[in-house]
Amino acid sequence: MKTSIIILTYNKLEYTVKCVESIRKYTNKEDYEIIIVDNNSVDGTIDWLQEQADIITILNKDNLGFPGGCNAGIKIATGSEILLLNNDTIVTKNWLSNLLKALYSDEKVGAVSCVTNNCSYGQEIPVDYASIEEMHRFAKKHNIFDSNLWDERLKLVGFCMLIKKQVINELGLLDEMFFPGNFEDDDYSLRIRKAGYKLLLCKDTFIHHYGSVSFKEELLKYKNLMITNAKKYENKWGFNPLYSQNLRREIINFIQEPLDKELNILDIGCACGGALLEIKNKYKQSNLYGIELNEYAAEVAALICEVYSINIENNDLPFNDEFFDYIILADELEHLVNPWTIVNKLKRILKKDGKLLISVPNVMHVSVMRNLIAKGEWKYEDAGIMDRTHLRFFTYQSIQDMLNEQGYSNIVIEGTTINLSEEEELFYQQLTQICPQHIIQQYKIYQYIISASNDDLNDFLQFVIDNQDNGEKIWKSAMNYSTEDIINLSKRNRFTIEERVKFLNSLAVINFEHGMIKNVIPFFEEARELDEKNSEVLYNLSYFLQYVGETELAQEYMLLLKKLDLGLYKQLVEVIC
Repeated sequence: MKTSIIILTYNKLEYTVKCVESIRKYTNKEDYEIIIVDNNSVDGTIDWLQEQADIITILNKDNLGFPGGCNAGIKIATGSEILLLNNDTIVTKNWLSNLLKALYSDEKVGAVSCVTNNCSYGQEIPVDYASIEEMHRFAKKHNIFDSNLWDERLKLVGFCMLIKKQVINELGLLDEMFFPGNFEDDDYSLRIRKAGYKLLLCKDTFIHHYGSVSFKEELLKYKNLMITNAKKYENKWGFNPLYSQNLRREIINFIQEPLDKELNILDIGCACGGALLEIKNKYKQSNLYGIELNEYAAEVAALICEVYSINIENNDLPFNDEFFDYIILADELEHLVNPWTIVNKLKRILKKDGKLLISVPNVMHVSVMRNLIAKGEWKYEDAGIMDRTHLRFFTYQSIQDMLNEQGYSNIVIEGTTINLSEEEELFYQQLTQICPQHIIQQYKIYQYIISASNDDLNDFLQFVIDNQDNGEKIWKSAMNYSTEDIINLSKRNRFTIEERVKFLNSLAVINFEHGMIKNVIPFFEEARELDEKNSEVLYNLSYFLQYVGETELAQEYMLLLKKLDLGLYKQLVEVIC
């Protein structure tokens, strides 16, 4: 068995030399062949290559780009595997042997890759080395074979991608439409998966990657290339590769469960299923479901989970009551006509202790505020907070209010930020001078990440209202909730003020009857805040204060009661006396 290592070069000789030297040092020479395809370098690379007896070279007179150059190397490769390796990498101890073990661990594995210090799509890990010597010591400790550290992926980044030759024979070569490079690895990853194979990321294998050295000198050109090739990919496959393959780690980090627990998880707007696959890698007993309207992305997600193509605003949800442990709404609420109704609608299929996991853009972000205030623009961008497809806009307070009103508790809101331009940073500093300090940080939050627990407190409120004459029954139910949660419930807007006052008054009386004296005043205070002239609350509060020895305060409330309801006042005087 021999691996054909294909390296594409275009100048940057110093990186190529380091890469080849590391292969020679850390790989058995019987196990590989090196094929270097040069795209017409002019920095001495060609002269150096011609001096290397152990390297097979292809010297192109024109720049064929990354996919074209790799294809030229693949055509002459004799190995049983093809390893596409960037020339700005340095390989390490056990790197190839670990990757080969993963590649041949299952006949359904089509390609594998490793982790590194500089990479996109979650293949980058934290490192603490400051030199190549330290890097090799780091890698030696890291590169210990462990199949538990293999994750299945939607795609693998092509800086180091090991593919079975039989898979290439079946699928064909890289698509040269993606000249000069970028998204040919996304494209090939999808082709591999659509053919029925798996992609594995081997987190037990680390190599060093300098990262995009061919493009760093022309950043604007590189950015435009990314946009152009992403559009080519979208035209070919029917979905945007940047959005639809997201891992959503910032959201799924909210899932903290025993690893062997069987979880039912629904991702609404699951795209290609990247987040669900990340969950499956960690929670292997989980049952995954997705809802996705883009038929092409849904087809990809169906390789991972059970997918439904339904409009959640117009159709019933085809799931049993209290079925899901988690429901994910990643960048979905802003696209809905009535997100409040949907959040409430999801309570039926969410377990009583289940959670919504949400991400929404923050309309208070400094970039939006600057356009509105300093420039007088309401500018729609192709993507981002003011995306023209967004129908609803949220702030920290509005997302919290919505979830509270719809019966969710234990609401945790975190935020992500992006780098600000100099103009935006200056505008932010100006905002700090005029805005309340308790909200100033909100202007830097680009997106809110939220976890909210389903509860039955709203049902409990209705239960209390419907069972006013059955104090014992209410007391047994009230024991399931904290006083703080119940009081927070009283602030929600689903019920009328009259209903909420009646609810709080009942809870105060029932706590008094059961000797929970410390809970009584908070309930009465909330009821009084809602309606200062409620005679029944004044009656009960006066009686309670008299009972606990707060005679003077009791008299004050009794006088208020006397002005509002003389008959009820007289009854109270008779009871107290």
